[in-house]
Amino acid sequence: MATTAHPTTSWVVLAARNLVMDLDHAGCQSRFLIRDRDGQFLHVFNTVLADAGIEGVLGGVRIPRMNSIMERWVQACRRELLDRTLIRNQRHLLYALREFGRSYNGHRPHQGIANTAPLRPQPAPIADPEKIIRLDIRRHEQLGGIRHEYTHAA
Repeated sequence: MATTAHPTTSWVVLAARNLVMDLDHAGCQSRFLIRDRDGQFLHVFNTVLADAGIEGVLGGVRIPRMNSIMERWVQACRRELLDRTLIRNQRHLLYALREFGRSYNGHRPHQGIANTAPLRPQPAPIADPEKIIRLDIRRHEQLGGIRHEYTHAA
């Protein structure tokens, strides 16, 4: 999709229609679209979405971290996946993004409590020195070896 520094009403309508057509072409059934609170083209944009059966949901008021969390995901996806992968076609792109999303939300350590991934419980601490000495860590390749996942062997 093209971008512009000076959007007009016709440009916003075209962008919304292109979004709806892309979703239809991909076979996606979207019910909601989370968007910011810019009121410049609110009515026109919402009309195009409503005609397609999509409800525009406004982002939260005074929640500055909402955009930063999404920007962090996009930056990680670009840096760790898209900058290192030659994408062949749309099907390959969608597969790579699904795998990255699965890894990012299900395995990838985050800066949280005990570096726990968002969708997993915290691991039990290892207190026995014998277990620390005999750590058996296995590597599993993802996306054809571009990314690696490390786990403890059972």
